Amino acid sequence: MELDEITITRAIIEDFTSDFLQSIDTDVALVGGGPANLIAARTLAKAGIKTVLFERKLEIGGGMWGGGMMMPRIVVQEEARHILDDLGVRYHTYKEGYYVADSIECTGKLVYEAASSGASIYNLISVEDVMIREGDAVTGLVINRTIVDMQKLHVDPITIRAKVVIDGTGHDAEICTTLSRKIPGALHVAGEKPMWADVAERIILDNTKEVYPGLIVTGMAANAVAGAPRMGPIFGGMLLSGEKAAQIAIAKLGL
Repeated sequence: MELDEITITRAIIEDFTSDFLQSIDTDVALVGGGPANLIAARTLAKAGIKTVLFERKLEIGGGMWGGGMMMPRIVVQEEARHILDDLGVRYHTYKEGYYVADSIECTGKLVYEAASSGASIYNLISVEDVMIREGDAVTGLVINRTIVDMQKLHVDPITIRAKVVIDGTGHDAEICTTLSRKIPGALHVAGEKPMWADVAERIILDNTKEVYPGLIVTGMAANAVAGAPRMGPIFGGMLLSGEKAAQIAIAKLGL
């Protein structure tokens, strides 16, 4: 069969455009493609909720790919082991309560599970701003291509409407930080404290919550907003936080 380049180009543009148009009005929009948001996206999509995830970088998966200092291994504690089992991730016991997994396998399965569960995932898209409507609630996102910011181009963004937004942007808590800057006093972002894995892992579920009407925070962004420590290459809290963020969103949607 002779390949027709125009057919290939048309297929890409038409299919992407059709899918993207279905995503501009969604139930839940997640910002950041790290492990917490991937678990949240998977959980939401499996519950039949219209779910869209935006990642500013080319790769999806956040910091989990690199394991600890570019050694592709992560540690997950007992409380989150069920998530590894559910994902089908192989692991072994290092000592009682500590399980070691391959970070590349785990990240790959997280991405696959989120996408195959029905979540729409878009990379190379950055979120510039939030939309505030309906009695000071977050009702959507302002998005642009990541390259626009990188090259300092004067290109206007477009918008996404969402009933719930989840900030999973990691240490910088970008969506919460943007909101606190745009509406002084609306939300205080305390900033991340130095590493203390034990405290960070214990407190992250308490910090995973709706911090402003329509805006839920998860993963390291949750600890950054609350002023809690970071935790390093142990990922149980991150995964459990993603589960909880999805459950909060489901309850808020009344489902």
